[in-house]
Amino acid sequence: MKKYRLPILMLVIFETVAVTLWLTKDNLFYLFNFSYIGLAISLGVFLFIRKYKYARRIVQLLVGLYMLIYLGLICKENMQIEGFWYYLFTGVFEAATIHYAVAKIFGPLIFGRGWCGYACWTAMVLDFLPYKEPKEPGKKLGWIRYITFVLSLIFVSALFLAGVGNLERIMFWAFVVGNILYYVIGIALAFAFKDNRAFCKYICPITVFLKPMSYFSLIRIKCDKEKCVSCGKCKRVCPMNVDVTDNSRKRQNGTECILCMECVKNCPKNAL
Repeated sequence: MKKYRLPILMLVIFETVAVTLWLTKDNLFYLFNFSYIGLAISLGVFLFIRKYKYARRIVQLLVGLYMLIYLGLICKENMQIEGFWYYLFTGVFEAATIHYAVAKIFGPLIFGRGWCGYACWTAMVLDFLPYKEPKEPGKKLGWIRYITFVLSLIFVSALFLAGVGNLERIMFWAFVVGNILYYVIGIALAFAFKDNRAFCKYICPITVFLKPMSYFSLIRIKCDKEKCVSCGKCKRVCPMNVDVTDNSRKRQNGTECILCMECVKNCPKNAL
């Protein structure tokens, strides 16, 4: 049972969040929402432990499609960063603000950038592209993410300052248009840089929240130096160019790790 501690821990964490929000917000939706996500993630980790090849992909589809289609398109909740600013400015702790608090602001203190590896609906599609292993070191374009972050804030701020009406409808269409742009840009960058995760590394504004918090992540990949033979395979298969052989918090691209476990699966000595 010892090897199943992680999926059990993840389930307990999400069930705690689910029950807490259900009782404090008096809304049964939160019980369903976070229970479903917790079960999906726990299932994926369990399948990974059982060495099922497509464990992470199953979680991506279960969670990503649920959030994109059900929450985004059917329930018309903008779960992108514009939705976060919108709810933040209205002073309401609902929907996107809760989502960001759990998955992208405080959650990364526990599971790092697990959101990017298991739940992001943009990456869900990008990971089906052919460039799973980047052939070149990451480019110094990470500054672009701060521009997209600021632009999203300016966009929502301008709507409030201008007193624009029917903001909920605008937020819905911002979600639709924003996702189309994300997919188009993400796919274009993947083929241009031959790197499926180029969008995540350079453009995605969410990483402005995720990176600093994931630096302190409780769950992280560690290397057993006694087993490691320095073959370099882990670095070659890492989609985020992380040096997982360095156990320090300051390792190269450490806050880029999405816990995809490709390094763990491919290590010939089980050193990770």
